[in-house]
Amino acid sequence: QVQLVESGGGSVQAGGSLRLSCAASGYTYSRFCMGWFREAPGKEREGVASIYNRGGSTYYSDSVKGRFTISQDNAKSALYLQMNSLKPEDTAMYYCATAVGLTCLTRLVLPNEYNSWGQGTQVTVSS
Repeated sequence: QVQLVESGGGSVQAGGSLRLSCAASGYTYSRFCMGWFREAPGKEREGVASIYNRGGSTYYSDSVKGRFTISQDNAKSALYLQMNSLKPEDTAMYYCATAVGLTCLTRLVLPNEYNSWGQGTQVTVSS
């Protein structure tokens, strides 16, 4: 069973940066997608970024493109999300997630396509 534990959230002012980390364990597949989605009160879940575990394919939502960067360290079984130029509208609970389907090879993985996710880490951006 996949276990995902996020960390790195916090409160920052607009224009600031945060780096989210996700420690992963329990994989049973050799090829899969990983990513981040977020959920804000009163809003639908939004896919933020996704990556193929063997590298080479990264996709971002239009709302974060150019500001956020997803990366992974397979040796550490870790996933990261570097968030720069944060805006108040980025305020949300951020979840690290994995998907068995390989949609990340061609596009951003949607929140309902993930099979497992962690408990989330809160990001709050003040104006």
